[in-house]
Amino acid sequence: MPEASLTTHPAPRVPSAGPAEDASGTTGSVVLDRVTKRYAGQTAVDELSLSIESGEFVSLLGPSGCGKTTTLRMIAGFEHPDAGDITVSGRSVLGLPPYRRDVNTVFQAYALFPHLSVAENVAYGLQQTRTPKGEVRERVADALDMVQMRRFADRKPTQLSGGQQQRIALARALVNRPSVLLLDEPLGALDRQLREEMQLELKLLQSRLGITFVFVTHDQGEALSMSDRIAVMRDGRIEQLADSDTIYARPSSAYVAAFVGQQNFFRGAVAESGAAVASPHVLVRGTERVLTGSRGEAAVRPEYIRIESSTDADGVNAVQGTLIGLSHLGDTMQYLVSLGGDQSLIVRRPTPDAPALRVGDPVRCSWADHHVLLFPADDAAEEGGYVPPPTV
Repeated sequence: MPEASLTTHPAPRVPSAGPAEDASGTTGSVVLDRVTKRYAGQTAVDELSLSIESGEFVSLLGPSGCGKTTTLRMIAGFEHPDAGDITVSGRSVLGLPPYRRDVNTVFQAYALFPHLSVAENVAYGLQQTRTPKGEVRERVADALDMVQMRRFADRKPTQLSGGQQQRIALARALVNRPSVLLLDEPLGALDRQLREEMQLELKLLQSRLGITFVFVTHDQGEALSMSDRIAVMRDGRIEQLADSDTIYARPSSAYVAAFVGQQNFFRGAVAESGAAVASPHVLVRGTERVLTGSRGEAAVRPEYIRIESSTDADGVNAVQGTLIGLSHLGDTMQYLVSLGGDQSLIVRRPTPDAPALRVGDPVRCSWADHHVLLFPADDAAEEGGYVPPPTV
């Protein structure tokens, strides 16, 4: 069944605003103040503090078990913190049940009622609050217009595709006009192409409505493509909170560098006044400084590496290897270079500028100093499996 598209129809009429703004002018803001949550003695969220502005799109990004979903569920009211405070629109929500909070949640499992029509699913929450029938009809129509699904109003969820069901779940959450929408990996059940389409459409919808979005994901691409800011989480804490450009180009630690985007890591003893890492094969120089004599990690993204057919690789920030893999990724070409043993390097070049190389060719890989990030060695991140396999 063809997907409905949010981008090929005129923008729908946006419904009137929800609850009146409070005296402090913070409708839609979310603030977590030193929030802690424990399960059976294990700390899932550890004194986490986070301030989200009204109308902002913030993603909680991290691997399974980092505390991101627990944090979202505490904002929603499905879990209660053991310590700290949570405020929504300037008011503490501690002790309030989910239905009394000015938030709504969209889950990965859409939880639509199969025996109800699309319109009835969207209207369900309004009917439970005894909203007048005329207002229910108007608000349901507005919500379905927002997600371009009004023409499917009389169908059952089982007659819809996964992407269409996801839109209905969004409409059901938006019909109550919350000031904050919480999204717990809502795109996880979709195939890759549809997921990428919905990333753009969700951001367009959020921008048009001006609602605060708090989005939980383990997918870095989702977070980078949609978010105003990203909170990269680790062991119940925020490792770095910044905009997408900063998270990608200036990660605060080896953990963030490894988790967001792909990296080639060089590990060794820091030398030359902390400006280089000496690995078994190469001296890597960067612009940051790490204490001389300590163990360090240098990170270089695949797209910053030049590759050419050559048998010469002397000098700083250059390695000699053998091309063992070549992949066409559409707009880029990806090269896998063996440096001997089990050590390898990933290189990506724009397809129009990609050199014509063949598997088995000797190659030289090199990069500029300013593309190198230097960090203190992060044993915990490495043991946790967050550092990608290509390691020099």
